[in-house]
Amino acid sequence: MSGGLEQRLTRAWYQGSRWLILLRPLSLLFGWLARRRRQRYLADPQRVWQPPVPLIVVGNITVGGTGKTPMVVWLVDYLQQRGLRPGVISRGYGGKPPQLPWRVDAQRDSAERCGDEPLLVARRCGVPVVVDPQRVRAARFLLEQQPVDVLISDDGLQHYALGRSLEIVMLDHQRGLGNRRCLPEGPLREPPQRLQENVLCVRTGAMQDSADGFAMPLRARLLVNLQTGEQRELVSWDQSEVVALAGIGNPQRFFDSLIAAGLHPECHAFADHARYDAALLDQLDNGRPLLMTEKDAVKCLAFARDNWWYLRIDGEPGAAFVAALEARLMLADVTPRPDSGEADGP
Repeated sequence: MSGGLEQRLTRAWYQGSRWLILLRPLSLLFGWLARRRRQRYLADPQRVWQPPVPLIVVGNITVGGTGKTPMVVWLVDYLQQRGLRPGVISRGYGGKPPQLPWRVDAQRDSAERCGDEPLLVARRCGVPVVVDPQRVRAARFLLEQQPVDVLISDDGLQHYALGRSLEIVMLDHQRGLGNRRCLPEGPLREPPQRLQENVLCVRTGAMQDSADGFAMPLRARLLVNLQTGEQRELVSWDQSEVVALAGIGNPQRFFDSLIAAGLHPECHAFADHARYDAALLDQLDNGRPLLMTEKDAVKCLAFARDNWWYLRIDGEPGAAFVAALEARLMLADVTPRPDSGEADGP
């Protein structure tokens, strides 16, 4: 889907455009097929591969950005603090690795090779990350390579052949479920009833827990220079006139973070997973500071300029979510494996 069409559809889904009713027959068919596919897996457990360690799926039922990556990063840190050794599997959307499965090399790989989100996770977290559209194959490969205690699947909620111990479903707090219709009339990959199943629902950007899900505020504190790694507090940034670009599922959330900090960004939204080149970004910044998301930054490291910065975003789930997560982890028996020696770096 082209960036322009994607943005027009997104606006229609969340603004309640009436013309979308023309797509109702396709939407009903999509929802029926999604339910039927899920029921087939539930009815035949032998079709599902169960990993020998607990597996947590972080996914969504809406298309577009919902905060999966901040949750994955938070989960990795949380599990490590509990003395566990997590590993991450991902589809690697947009990447073209030499072979599959592919173990991400945080220092030498590029986003073009392994995908922007897997590279971000590998660089930020320092844990083993494996990409493969076939999630089961990715998980098997990772378990063969590293003595991990728990697997995290970045996306893959609808990849039902992959057995899971826990599902965390992410929703954008402002957007919610949009018009609550399945694709293409609405943004849903599955009917909204999916949220009534045994999942932990998290609303990205919410400040308080509610009956609809746990809150996960996003904290934007640091700007990091792409060339030098220098870090500056966003609140102390002294140049209000900046250029901002975002190629993520919900670019406005990034722009709003800059505006809330008192900046006056010239905003440029691109399609999710968009690719960039030096000529395009040089034309955009015109000598001004260029601020971008961390997901965009991993695609620009090779040709970064000294006035390009990315905003580090951290998800901060509250105490109620942590308690619910801990209870689920206990049920799943998430404990360090006896053979967990020192694992190799990513």
